Formats: sequence, structure tokens, C-alpha cells
Amino acid sequence: MSAQDPLVIFTPSGKRGRFPTGTPVLTAARQLGVDLDSVCGGRGICSKCQVAPAFGEFSKHGVTVAKDALSEWNAVEARYDEKRGLKPGRRLGCQATIQSDIVIDVPPESQVHRQVVRKAATERVIEMDPATRLLLVDVAEPDMHDPSGDLQRLKAALHAAWQVELGDLPLPLLAKLQPVLRKGGWQVTCAIFQPADGPVQLLDIWPGYFEGPLYGLAIDLGSTTMAAHLCDLATGTVLASSGLMNPQIRFGEDLMSRVSYAMMNPGGDAEMTTAVREALNQLAGEIAQEAEIDPRLIVETVFVCNPVMHHLLLGIDPVELGQAPFALATSDSLSLFASELGMDAIHPQARSYILPCIAGHVGADAAAVALSEAPGEQDDLTLVIDVGTNAEILLGNRSRVLACSSPTGPAFEGAQISSGQRAAPGAIERIEIDPETKAPRFRVIGCDLWSDDPGFDAATAVTGITGICGSGIIEAVAEMRMTGLLDASGLIGSAEQTGTSRCEADGRTHSYLVHDGSADGGPRITVTQGDIRAIQLAKSALYAGARLLMDEMGVDTVDRVVLAGAFGAHISPKHAMVLGMIPDAPLNKVTSAGNAAGTGARIALLNRASRKEIETVVRQITKVETAIEPRFQEHFVAANALPHASDPFPNLSALVPLPDLSFNTGGGDGSDGGRRRRRRRG
Repeated sequence: MSAQDPLVIFTPSGKRGRFPTGTPVLTAARQLGVDLDSVCGGRGICSKCQVAPAFGEFSKHGVTVAKDALSEWNAVEARYDEKRGLKPGRRLGCQATIQSDIVIDVPPESQVHRQVVRKAATERVIEMDPATRLLLVDVAEPDMHDPSGDLQRLKAALHAAWQVELGDLPLPLLAKLQPVLRKGGWQVTCAIFQPADGPVQLLDIWPGYFEGPLYGLAIDLGSTTMAAHLCDLATGTVLASSGLMNPQIRFGEDLMSRVSYAMMNPGGDAEMTTAVREALNQLAGEIAQEAEIDPRLIVETVFVCNPVMHHLLLGIDPVELGQAPFALATSDSLSLFASELGMDAIHPQARSYILPCIAGHVGADAAAVALSEAPGEQDDLTLVIDVGTNAEILLGNRSRVLACSSPTGPAFEGAQISSGQRAAPGAIERIEIDPETKAPRFRVIGCDLWSDDPGFDAATAVTGITGICGSGIIEAVAEMRMTGLLDASGLIGSAEQTGTSRCEADGRTHSYLVHDGSADGGPRITVTQGDIRAIQLAKSALYAGARLLMDEMGVDTVDRVVLAGAFGAHISPKHAMVLGMIPDAPLNKVTSAGNAAGTGARIALLNRASRKEIETVVRQITKVETAIEPRFQEHFVAANALPHASDPFPNLSALVPLPDLSFNTGGGDGSDGGRRRRRRRG
């Protein structure tokens, strides 16, 4: 490989490398350790190696991808498409060859180790008052002396029996009305959607008594993952929870990269809208199949999402969100037909409710967290952090609630990490390092045993040990700091400085060896200096956002910290505090809320009054804009240290004394990462 060879970037892993022109995509993936399946030996038979190339200008990756960046379709792909069909835009990785710089997305179904989307439903008591319900009515039969139509008599019956004022009917339901009334002997069951304001809408009608059930989807549409909870609208029971990777990752892993893609590529916003809507239909179909229900019985959906995803879901160009003053097209809640969002896998008359946004960078997902955790109803000053690619942060009590977003990036998701991967079976998710021997022990997703437990090798033989996910890298860095492998500036020590050969020379820096599977054909999993830097940047953004809200509130400490989001239930409070991800607080006051945004979506789905509540609450939240606040940069720089350059951490120090050391051989505090300073030539 040479610097002139085409650059290949795989998403969502973020792995990249240069390969000679004509290299098959599958070959490049295997050489980079990308998780791309294939069982037929590259003959184009199994279709497991399907990939989705992306074209256009990618400022995030620093490449422009031409339409001919891959070879044209060959006879093998054409035959497979004719016989079994390829999704639009897909290629077979074993057949497509690299011609120039290219960004390639590996969809979930092409990954050997499927991601575990950690957005399970959290147990929650919700008062049931759904907007969609079933009503049984007896309708007066037509009479020669009464010229009213069947629809008018149905409306009269609903008003008399249930005090329901029915609005206009969509044409497909009007066409269905007369045969259903006669088949039911003038007794029918109506599925009605009753918003807080406005006329009631008929979603469907069945002859006689139809006991349902009817279902709704509460969807947390994140920038990296999308998760849905399938709920029974009568009981609130969660029948199934499922998730997918957001396919927009191939256009950019963080939100501003996607905005940039829309700016640089005409029609780029429409591409991203199409991608996410197709994925939502796939998600709806999969969750219905998992629960063994007819997807056409899903009659309502509720969405929570950040502002960029909000606009792309609606088919609105997000360009205005990429530049001050970060104007939203609308900040109000929206009530639409699901079909307007391209959701054709569910009931054709299904309704969709989208929670309101708080501001240009604080979206409906933050509103859902506010609905779920209700910081404005707490006596304690409560800091709620929804950890993700774009973190939402709330701080408040009964007197006042503040909110901001912070661009943490994808490092917490395992991206931009040398051995990083999404949460999937085989990924290291927990790690401990012995303070004396400096040897690690770890657990992987899919196995409850630790690596030094008897039977671990046999238990992980199928999945292997494939990499390290977000919760694993957080614990690894914190453990390295606690055991003296890493100094406060984030510099990894040498073997001589740390007393362990696991700290290996890696160019001008060092890496820490977690696991060496090379003898069995597996990967060497290390934590590199670059990985430490990526985590420092992510955690500094998170802490700086929280600190900015504390400044605005006029406090230096908080009473409680709530970790929410996909990682909330998987991050150790101790390790998060050692890193300086969160402000110092008593560890017993640091709790997990699980997927708070998803819980907020479920509350809004199952309780109409909560929709009016959150629409009022968001107007009372004070938004702090990190993008234009000069103190954010000051806090960000100070938060680069582990745990912090200046803020005291008395609660942490009492429990976890951190070694006071510096590996910067050039002197100073090590804040320059150990790089040699160039001398000025006189």
C-alpha cells in the first residue's frame, strides 16, 4: 500500500486504510478487521457481504467520493439481483472492487457480530390514558324517512354513547364504512384517535365487537442507534423492544457531519431522510415479527430525537441547524399521519406524535428525558446527562431547569477507538486492572464469566474476543489511571515507568495491551495514546457542558447525578468520575435511569395528558448554548486532565486515591502528550 492508493473508510466502525486499485471490498474489510460476513468464499452466492457505498463530499473524513469509486456491476451481482434481489444502493463486497477513495457502510445484517442495541424498556408505572382507543357503538339503521348518511349516523352514535365529536373520514375509511356496518348488523368497533385539542379521528372500523389489541411504537431515534418499544395501548405492556443502527452513519458519525453532508451535496438531506425512513419501516416490521403480531395493528407512533434527526425525519433540510443562530423549522410538537413520514409498514391511518424541541441544539429527546426524570419536580439539585454521540444535559430543581447539548462525538460508542466496536457479542464491556501486576481481567458481551474464570475460553469460543465497546473503553481508561499506567494529563507510561511489559512502544507514544489473540488468529486489543485522546475529548465536552449549566445556576456542586441513555445502565459511576465525565458527587447519589428518552416516549404514547405537560414544561426550560458560550472552551480545556485540572473531587478522593505522577520525560505536567518541543532556530 502507498499514499497514492485509494483510501477506504468503513462505517460504522470508522476503520480505514489504503488499498491498491482493484482490491475487492471484502478483502479490504478483512485486512482492516471490519466485521463483514461471508460464508461462500467470495463467490457471490451467500449475499452475506452486502455493503452500501456512499458518494459525495465527506468533510468529516476529508474525502470526496466519486460515483465510479467502485467497479461497475458485474455478471455475478446482476445474476444475484435477478434471482434474489439486492436492496437499492447495495453491492456485494466480494464482487465490487475499489477504484478510488470510498466510504462504505456495513449494514447490521452483513455484520457477523450484530450490535446489541442497549435501549431496553425501563420498568415504569405509567397512568394509562392513551390517545388511541377502541369504542363499541350501535348505529341507527337507515330509514326511508331519514335522509342522513351512514357516516352521519355513526357520528351521532359516537356522540350519544361516548361524547365523541368525530371529524372527517379519510376516503379509504369512508369507502369501507358501509360494508362494515352491514356485516356487523349495525354494531361496530371504532379505533379512534383523540388528541388533546381538535376533533377526534377515526383510524379504523370493524364489524361487531373487536377486542383488539391495538399497539403503539415509542421510538427513540438517535444519531447512532434507533430503538423502539412496542406497547399494548390498552395495558401499557411492552411486548418487545428492538433496535437498529441508524443508517445515516455512512453520511457522518456525528450530527454536524451530516449537516455538512447536506450542505456539500445537493439532495444530501433527501438521501438521509430516505435512509432513516427505510430503516424505521424495517424496525417496525422486525419488532412486529418478534412480538408475533400483525404490523397493521400498530396504529400510533411517538418519536423523540435530536434537532438534526428531527428535521431529517420530517424531510427538512437541517442546514440552518449548522450555523448560528441554529434556527429550528419548528419547535412545537407535531401530530401527523405516520404515512407522511414514509411509514408504510404499519396501519395506513396510523398517527405519529413528535415531542417538542427545546431549542436548536436541544431536541425532543431532551424533552423526553425531562418528561421521564422531571428534574423540575425535585428538591435536590439534579444533573441529568443523556450520554451519546450528542449528549443532552439537564440541571435543575423546583426553582429552575437549565438545558444544553454537548458534542461528545462517537468515542463513547466505541467508534474512533483503535480496537473499538459497537456493543456486540465478543466485545469487551467490563475491565479491571490489578494494581500490583498491572494485568487486566475483563468480561465480554454474551458471557457472564470474567476472563480469568474457569471456562471463559470455552464460553467465548463462538463469539471470540473481537474488540472493546463504549463501556469497556471508559472502564479501561479509568482503570489505567487508577493503577498508575496513565498520568493525570492522559499520557501512557513506558514499560520502565509503569513496571509492566504490557505498556508497549507505539511510535513516539505507548499503548497498553489488553488482550492478545493473535496466536489463534484473533486481534490484539490495545488502548493506544490516540484512544486516550479520543476519550479525553469526549469526556471534556460532556463535563464542560455540565459545568456551564452549574455556572449558570451559580453552584459548584450538585446533589444528584442521573446517567441516562444507551450507556446509562452500563457505565460504572466510579469509573465515570475517575475519568471526570461527571462532576464530583457522593457515589451513592449517582444513579442510572436507563433509556430515559425512550421512557419519555412511552409516557407520551400511553398518556395524553403528558403531551400537554411536556409542551408546557419545555417552554419553561432555560437553554444554554454551548456553541457560542466562551466559558465552554475554558471548561473544556481544564476538563482534559483526568479527572480535572482544577476542580476538586473530594468525594472521589476519599474513595479512590489517584496516583500523583507524570510520564512527560520532557518535564512539566505532561499536558503536551509527551511530544518533543521543537527548538527555535536562532
